[in-house]
Amino acid sequence: MSVSSFKTGYISIVGRPNVGKSTLLNHLIKQKISITSRKAQTTRHRIQGILTDAQSQFIFVDTPGFQTRYRNLLNQAMNRVVMQSVQDVDVIVFVIEAGRFDLQDELVLKRLPSDRPVILVINKIDLLQEKLQLLPFIQKVAKLFDFADIVPVSALHEKQLSELIEAIRSHLPENPPFFAEDEITDRSERFLAAELLREKVFRQIGEEVPYSVSVIIEQFVVEGALRRIHACILVERPNQKAIIIGKQGKKLKDMASQARKDMEALFGGKVYLEVWVKVKTGWADDVSVLKSLGYE
Repeated sequence: MSVSSFKTGYISIVGRPNVGKSTLLNHLIKQKISITSRKAQTTRHRIQGILTDAQSQFIFVDTPGFQTRYRNLLNQAMNRVVMQSVQDVDVIVFVIEAGRFDLQDELVLKRLPSDRPVILVINKIDLLQEKLQLLPFIQKVAKLFDFADIVPVSALHEKQLSELIEAIRSHLPENPPFFAEDEITDRSERFLAAELLREKVFRQIGEEVPYSVSVIIEQFVVEGALRRIHACILVERPNQKAIIIGKQGKKLKDMASQARKDMEALFGGKVYLEVWVKVKTGWADDVSVLKSLGYE
């Protein structure tokens, strides 16, 4: 393949919360860099995952689900991330759930630009009770927008992801690679460590607490193959701190242990992880705190 015909481009993955955007990114690049859970707000930042093959370099941008609940400064910042991400890319992948298209999906669709290719990805096809429902559902949604392509997939089970890659490739511009062949993300290990710990909180704690939770890495030191990480879980109320710590500290220890194992798998070395919980009332509406967490 000649260098002149090599393709490189940015692809934004957008959709309402819980349609499987982060799962799709992780399985496309075959590495876990974007955290997942069944709760909204799991992804809060713009995260780039990079896939390079012999013909192309795909720079995927995983975005937060467009927020219509919990309207604080945090949610406003997350929605700005979504809107900026669709303006700065070559291709948009709009993800919906098989058999479901609701008002939240419609709100995202209305915000997509019409001057670049939008590929509709219908995810979770494995969960459809009646497979015959898929074609009429595709026909119904296809009428709502001039999609460049429509690809049904199961991100979790990696069904039809190669078809999706080829659909995206056909719309990428000719460019040399922007990143080295072995790079999988533009995010730092420090950022990824915070995200992996936050994932464990989202997965283990009830519905309300995660929306008031963030993670700050207060120390990240590399000593040869060992990483020493000190992390603080930030909550808004004392009762949330008690919930996260759990009886005799068991819940916090479990979350820290699971996060450490994921970090060791991702970083390829031993991790010493120390975690504590801190109460800071109103942090999700505090501009200075949000800036320290990487929101603008």
